[in-house]
Amino acid sequence: MNTIAHYFRKHPEINWRARQFLRYIGPGILVTVGFIDPGNWAVNMDAGASYGYSLLWMVTLSTIMLIILQHNVAHLGIVTGLCLSEAASVHLRPWVSRAVLLSAMAAAVATAMAEILGGAIALNIIFHIPMKLAATMTAAFCGWLLWSNSYKKLEKLIIGFVSLIGISFLFELTLVNINWPQAASGWVMPTLPLGSIPVVMGVLGAVVMPHNLFLHSEIIQSRQWNLENETVIKQQLRYEFLDTLLSMGIGWAINSAMILVAAALFFTHHLPVTELEQAQEMLKPLLGSGAALIFAIALLFSGLSSTTTAGMAGGSIFAGLFKEPYDIKDRHSWIGVFITYGVAVFLLLFIDNYFKGLIYSQIVLSIQLPWTIFLQIYLTSSPKVMGKYANKTFQKVILGLVGLAVVILNIMLLWTMLS
Repeated sequence: MNTIAHYFRKHPEINWRARQFLRYIGPGILVTVGFIDPGNWAVNMDAGASYGYSLLWMVTLSTIMLIILQHNVAHLGIVTGLCLSEAASVHLRPWVSRAVLLSAMAAAVATAMAEILGGAIALNIIFHIPMKLAATMTAAFCGWLLWSNSYKKLEKLIIGFVSLIGISFLFELTLVNINWPQAASGWVMPTLPLGSIPVVMGVLGAVVMPHNLFLHSEIIQSRQWNLENETVIKQQLRYEFLDTLLSMGIGWAINSAMILVAAALFFTHHLPVTELEQAQEMLKPLLGSGAALIFAIALLFSGLSSTTTAGMAGGSIFAGLFKEPYDIKDRHSWIGVFITYGVAVFLLLFIDNYFKGLIYSQIVLSIQLPWTIFLQIYLTSSPKVMGKYANKTFQKVILGLVGLAVVILNIMLLWTMLS
């Protein structure tokens, strides 16, 4: 430790850069919460239990797509001082912006359903609280968190939640026997086992989530870096990419760990998983009651943190309809949060198969996703919106390929569901 301290004293510029980087860590972590949410747990458990290690490549591909999209949408917030929903309302015809943003609100509700449901399942497992009451309690608690905390407090709280989820799955990984050669192949070799398209689309929708694109641009723009000088803006663009890369990398590792655990336990033992509660119960004879309890506690933290960020996203999208930034004390923002949570809880009252509900909610997200992606590409490619920071030709091509890949996967999903 003394050697490290001496090194930093001898190289103050490195110490300064490290402090600067840590100062801007946060927005990416809040976004990461969205793709290690209970919906991810459901599709990852399904992917691992049904197809072993063969769908790990989709986590890798989705995370690469996510880094590209989140980095790009963060630029919009830094350069313009507008979040994605505000920019859509300011720069598009009203009927176009409202159509896209209302579909994004529907996606935020679908997201909140999955997040609230995950928290409710965890409360039911740990405290035996009835599901519908547990869902209401989860939504009410997260609404209170949003109302009573600032961005900075929420960032610290959610970073703590993400850390606990990551530690939980690291612990689970130490207890199972992973076939690492198969896992390594699964991460990089695309395969589509028979009947896997809905699960593949579920993984995509669970990782690359529409509400997260709105959320990232909102959190970034709230710091109003666009009001600073040119040097500061360029510096923030650089640090934002490092924050995004680190945060999305953490998400990739946790999502991969979920599939690895499910493949090593359930696929290997030919045990299909149809409920998260069932997965938790099946862990007891295989890994012991301690591992099962840690699974449930991690699911609770995942549900609470992701429900909180889903509410922020819903509030941001709704406020953007009125060309306003997110501010929980403002009428439009808290109405957006209330709609997101209220409709989600209402719909949950009519769902019987909660596990299928989690998976289908992720498919809904993947279907809405192309609209958000092409909205983002249009805005960030426009010199009128971004000035000299508008996307260059190479960036447009890469973003266009990401959007095209999502559209093709959606067409494959539709074809599978109709045939």
